[in-house]
Amino acid sequence: MNTKIQDFIAISDFVSLMNLCCGILSVILSINHNFYMAAIFMILSLLFDSVDGWVARKTNRIDVYEFGKNIDSLSDIVSFGVAPAVFLYSHTLMNSPFLEIPTIIVSLIIVICGVLRLTRYNVISNEVEGFIGFPIPGVALIIATFYLSGLFNIYLALILSTIVSLAMICNKPYEKFNNLYLLILNCLCIILIILQIPLKIGFVNVPASIVLLTSLAYLFINLLND
Repeated sequence: MNTKIQDFIAISDFVSLMNLCCGILSVILSINHNFYMAAIFMILSLLFDSVDGWVARKTNRIDVYEFGKNIDSLSDIVSFGVAPAVFLYSHTLMNSPFLEIPTIIVSLIIVICGVLRLTRYNVISNEVEGFIGFPIPGVALIIATFYLSGLFNIYLALILSTIVSLAMICNKPYEKFNNLYLLILNCLCIILIILQIPLKIGFVNVPASIVLLTSLAYLFINLLND
């Protein structure tokens, strides 16, 4: 078997690696207490994660050994598991050190449930269509937009993170987000967030709040459906 890395890697994998790089940068920024930019880089990770599959299809990639699926999942656990966990822990240490132990527990839950979610997906993806359990990018998106919205509360963030983590490993089907108008609106909001274009009502960041509310609606509507 040929084991040269260049015979496995494709253009779409470089997109996945950009996802990974943004996740690592988010971790570094959180450690340095630059929470605003750490949240921005979590959202950038989501953008790269959203297009790697599209790039693979457009380049007609033939991935016999599922190298792309594995590199995508490994990148995701850093960007959407480790990055939000470190974000919460660093924010707690700086602002609410008395919550250190509960935050450590929640951070571990995020990463563990993320690993379980991604591993299950890799095992069943060839047999089951759609998502089972809440997609892992959602936890990073919810935490990032919650912080950027100006409404951030560490107690609520810990509760939401726990709910999202458990939703990731539940057996509920989550259909792909396919409301075209809401999708366009959220894409525009994400662009405004990344470009850091101020659009506020009082202290509330409107684009971040819209993405947050849409993400929460997607989480709970599917979670509560029979």
